[in-house]
Formats: sequence, C-alpha cells, structure tokens
Amino acid sequence: MKKVFLTLLAASFITVGFQKANAQTPYNTALGLGIDLGDGQTLVGPQIKHSFGGANAGNAQVLFGDNHVLIGADYSYNRQFPGTNGLGWYVGVGPQLSFVDRGNDDDTYFAIRPAAGLEYKIPAAPLAFHFDWKPWWNLSNNTNFEAARFSLGFKFTLN
Repeated sequence: MKKVFLTLLAASFITVGFQKANAQTPYNTALGLGIDLGDGQTLVGPQIKHSFGGANAGNAQVLFGDNHVLIGADYSYNRQFPGTNGLGWYVGVGPQLSFVDRGNDDDTYFAIRPAAGLEYKIPAAPLAFHFDWKPWWNLSNNTNFEAARFSLGFKFTLN
C-alpha cells in the first residue's frame, strides 16, 4: 500500500511540474554545500541544483557523516512569492540511497524524501540559501518514517 501511495505521489508531483509556467528560479544552476540534520546523524556534502525551465528543477547531493554516505536526487516545483525579490518556495520529492558502514555489518537503505521549503537568492550577489523540511521515509530494512529531518543549503549561483 505504501509503494502504491508513493508512486501516485511521485506521479502527481511530476505531472504538476511539467505544466507550462513562467521562469520561477532566479538562476539556472547553483553549486553548494548541503546539510541534512534533525533526528539522528547530521550529514554534510556537495550539492547541485539545476532549473529545467519554468517551475521545474532538479537537485542532487552526496552527503557524508560518520560511516554514512547518502546519495540523492530530487525533483522540485519552484515558485517565487509575488512582490518579493529573490524569495521563493518549493515542494518536491526524490529517491535517496544511504550506505552505512557498521564494520562487519554494512547496510543500504532506500528512501523517498518529500521536501517543502523556502529559498532565497540574494539579488545583488551570486548566492542563494534554502531551508526545508525533508522527512526520511525508509522503504527498506524495517521501514520507518522520520519526520524530524531538515536540510540547509548554501549555494553559489551560475547563470
């Protein structure tokens, strides 16, 4: 039942994202540092976000922690708040693979991570920041849902 729900949720986000919209990200590509924090371990590593036109964007990251590597990619639907200069919101979802080294017992986890957040691009500088709620919905190795997960990002924007 969870897999059916996740498939429908992902399909909904993709369908909404492919609708024609005006440019909604104030840059084309950004490179930076991602921080994943909350309940459990804090992970840090590089990330890249790229706008595919309109409100559609993709984000990829490789994050590291103690004996832990997370690889993920997300689709996001992005919109700017009317009357603001550089402040926007986004919702998205994407798959994540997590590799945990426990010495003799290594584990690999597959998760779906929805995200809802805010992003601010400084108008006079090539810098952007984001904060989002990004829960961890593990679908393997004793499935579980961790609601108290968040992400921060600090990016250098390229046009």
